[in-house]
Amino acid sequence: MTPIPKVGHPSTPDDPTGHNTYQCESCGADLRFAPGDTRLVCDHCGHVQDIPTATGRGQAQLREIPLQDALARELPAPDMEEHRSVSCPSCGASIEMQNGQHATECPFCASPVVTDTGTRRLIKPQGVLPFQLTEQDARAALSKWLGSLWFAPNGLSQYARRGRAMNGIYAPFWTFDAVTRTRYTGQRGDAYYETRTIQTDKGPRTEQVRRIIWTPVSGQVARDFDDVVIYAARSLPPPYIDALRPWDLTALTPYQRDYLAGFSAEGYTVELHEGHHTAQAEMVRVIQTDIRRDIGGDEQRIGAMEPHFSDETFKHILLPVWTAAYKFRGRSYRFVVNAQTGRVKGDRPWSAWKIAAAVVAAVIVIGAIAYFQSR
Repeated sequence: MTPIPKVGHPSTPDDPTGHNTYQCESCGADLRFAPGDTRLVCDHCGHVQDIPTATGRGQAQLREIPLQDALARELPAPDMEEHRSVSCPSCGASIEMQNGQHATECPFCASPVVTDTGTRRLIKPQGVLPFQLTEQDARAALSKWLGSLWFAPNGLSQYARRGRAMNGIYAPFWTFDAVTRTRYTGQRGDAYYETRTIQTDKGPRTEQVRRIIWTPVSGQVARDFDDVVIYAARSLPPPYIDALRPWDLTALTPYQRDYLAGFSAEGYTVELHEGHHTAQAEMVRVIQTDIRRDIGGDEQRIGAMEPHFSDETFKHILLPVWTAAYKFRGRSYRFVVNAQTGRVKGDRPWSAWKIAAAVVAAVIVIGAIAYFQSR
């Protein structure tokens, strides 16, 4: 395969980690990828350079990698790359270090981190979903979200708007495909109703009682899974990841480091076999729903199921997130914004004064109602 030409002039072309920065052809300053565009922009002089292969992105077919080859550690050299990174001591994020960096700040929790020595060899991303929202867009989404919260401190939204810069970071994910066939046994429950008479203080009364007839069943269901998405790091808790969904993966483009220019990247800390285990568990939950639908009736019991997985493949992809970590009145708050859709998730701030005022107001209203009712 012919190597993809790089845009601009990498500052360190022989860097073994491949962590290049891109220099402006006009003034030599560093370029950054422009969210929502297909260009690299110089913040110093405004010069613009196109990414040569960016046209028609999202339409290119991303290569799926056979899962068993990767689990057996038999991937060819082009599917791997060297990473120099450091683990955040607070949240566990693995932050990729750029050329010449020896210290940085964690974009997820704002903790200071100091670089490790050496590199580690990781599976190279197959695809990247480029940033669509600018930092200004993300800050507006965050401010709107904060403003919609009940009992939030009055000053937090203002503080967030004028606070420190947000961090654009590509978060690591695995996607898994599989063909599944599952044999099962269980029971189908069909409801019927019996009329019975019961004695009450006002005399006899009839009522309908629901009963279930259980019938043994067995069968097979089939489902093909495409792009089951699993977060490949531990820095963000599951509720945060769930809140950022869904992602439009049709916008994925073949991986180029050009899209990372000006942004950070988080290395994966959930290994492939761990991600695969989580993905299979999600697939099984879907298969259970298929089985219940196949059994039919009013209720279902699954006795045993034997899922068979075949033609399993995976991809390592990078998805864009804007992050912010603020300290407000002595407390730390962390927020993330889906840089494709603008969906927001963050630590829920509360105002004790607002809650107390609401409680007092409620007591006054209840007391007033009770007073007028007693007259």
